[in-house]
Amino acid sequence: MHIAIAGNIGAGKTSLTELISKHYGWEAHYEDVIDNPYLDDFYNHMERWSFNLQIYFLKSRFQQFLNIKNGKKTIVQDRTIYEDAHIFAPNLKAMGLMNQRDFKNYQELFELMESLIKGPDLLIYLRSSIPNLVNKIHKRGREFENSISIDYLSRLNERYEAWTSTYDKGKIIIIDVDEIDFVESKEDLNSIISEIDKAIAS
Repeated sequence: MHIAIAGNIGAGKTSLTELISKHYGWEAHYEDVIDNPYLDDFYNHMERWSFNLQIYFLKSRFQQFLNIKNGKKTIVQDRTIYEDAHIFAPNLKAMGLMNQRDFKNYQELFELMESLIKGPDLLIYLRSSIPNLVNKIHKRGREFENSISIDYLSRLNERYEAWTSTYDKGKIIIIDVDEIDFVESKEDLNSIISEIDKAIAS
């Protein structure tokens, strides 16, 4: 089985991936943030490095998918290939941070990859307000994220809402993370696990 966790920067995807994988004994696949050679450059000069960054993420998530497809374990994945293609890359183009030629090239490469993959069995979308995202981003203190603007996060949030409202790749659970703290509260985590159990059983 393939479970994926989606959400904006700072929504809590990595934390939930870790907690769920521990609870169920599933294998966790994390987003490549630490070893990503483009992230620092991208946040310092988005227009110059946007295409490089998106291609890197596309490559690494497609590699993750091949590993999931060829393996026999249940996988919980931190962010999906669909978010790159439907949210991050179009947002960069809309903001004038990726030119039309690069975006077309990127889209065509994604469409080629998409023809070889299928969506996760269950998508868990972590919905969050901008103040909550900003608070979480500051709390975790990644230096390269200091320059992320509220406008950038807001645009991503709008795209996440549009994408999840028409999501048709499989089952989806939407969790509003503003009022819960599944890292500190066992009760909050258990309520999410209960929703996952129901979705898997149905």
